[in-house]
Amino acid sequence: MDSTRQLKVSRLVQKELGEIFQRETRLLFGNALITVTVVRVSPDLSVARVYVSLFNVPDPKVLLKSIQENTKEIRTKLATRIKKQVRVIPNLVFFHDDSLDYAMRIDELLKK
Repeated sequence: MDSTRQLKVSRLVQKELGEIFQRETRLLFGNALITVTVVRVSPDLSVARVYVSLFNVPDPKVLLKSIQENTKEIRTKLATRIKKQVRVIPNLVFFHDDSLDYAMRIDELLKK
């Protein structure tokens, strides 16, 4: 079970990354809609596993690879926003969250 501090840091990182993807990375990722669904922070607060949902893109794997290649720049933008609130800026590891796609597929199968 996550500690209170882990939960606070994960919520903070999720909120700030959501705003970064919404406002500051249009040049990197175009019109893709990137939603941060879950952030899980390690017990020592040094690593954040970020799960993102990707919409409005022909191939989500290509966009995820692009996000992973630009992790350093995204982490720098995150650091400028949360540097007064945390001691260590966590390293970001991005994963594709396909749970919404899975739920929609099950809904379609149930309707048939």
